Amino acid sequence: MLHKTRGIVFKTTDYGESSVIVQVFTEKFGLQSYIINGVKKPKAKVSRNMLQPLHLLDMVVYHKNTGQVQRVSELKLAPVLQSIPYDVIKSSIAIFLNEVLYKAVRQQSADENLFDFLFTAIEWLDNQTGGLANFHLLFLVRLTRYLGFYPEQAKMEATDYFDMKEGAFARYKPQGLYYLSPPHTQNFYRLLRCGFENLSQLHFSNEERRYLLQKLLEYYALHIEGFGNIRSHEVLEEVLG
Repeated sequence: MLHKTRGIVFKTTDYGESSVIVQVFTEKFGLQSYIINGVKKPKAKVSRNMLQPLHLLDMVVYHKNTGQVQRVSELKLAPVLQSIPYDVIKSSIAIFLNEVLYKAVRQQSADENLFDFLFTAIEWLDNQTGGLANFHLLFLVRLTRYLGFYPEQAKMEATDYFDMKEGAFARYKPQGLYYLSPPHTQNFYRLLRCGFENLSQLHFSNEERRYLLQKLLEYYALHIEGFGNIRSHEVLEEVLG
């Protein structure tokens, strides 16, 4: 049976001489793997360039509830990204976020709220002309809301620490190694209070930005089993300065 769905490309892997298997986070079915034949041929209807990380798709797919590789009937870019593939800062952000999403988003069932967040954030990134130095930090914080470990904010204004294991702000220094302390707690608080619409007003030094990113990745690793290490953040930090 054929189904229409939007999708977001996560990963593309070569399969045979001219085919690929592409992992797509779909609006209707969650994360799915699709085999697409002939993408390497000169006159292919679906080219490899259409399947780059975080490209946005309109798809008509065959779907079986077997958990196996599915097939695609039709596929097109919708919308076509105008700047992410060509802008070194945006493409570096996209590569980093794609690596995080590939390790963090695993559900093979529909999650329309998560899908809408991702789709809207990618469109927003594509349309912006500047003020993107902290986009990846805000994206990571907002993503935790859909992954189930968004920071508890009830007491955050009057506290000096953020307990990363508990996901909550604390008045006293938590035990162990996984916490934020001043001034980083206050920077994290500012990040939580920020929205994409006023992101350009959020200013961190390069050192503060790198520290927050390191701690956010630790936060993900604490709450997502098998999350492991992220490698592309080093390239991103170099690009952002």
